[in-house]
Amino acid sequence: MGPIRFTGQVRYWNPEKAGGLAVADIPGLHVAALDGLKQQRVQGTIGGSTFTSNVMPAGGGRLALSVSKSMMSAAGVRIGDQADIAITSVGRE
Repeated sequence: MGPIRFTGQVRYWNPEKAGGLAVADIPGLHVAALDGLKQQRVQGTIGGSTFTSNVMPAGGGRLALSVSKSMMSAAGVRIGDQADIAITSVGRE
């Protein structure tokens, strides 16, 4: 299986708090390819920069990619920006 590719907006996990965990929502059509709504380790690229991170259930049938400050810095993106993302579950190719 190849990487799952999408464009996602980087946002705060809790939009009511300007700070804390940043995430990018994974489009619903890709959730099944990532084995459903469960937390797991993933690797991939954001804005062309490689990363290892986690995906986690985000409520309402959504799955979100955790986006660290170092990931944002390497990709040159900030909160509110759209980013080209490719992800693969760790241990899957």
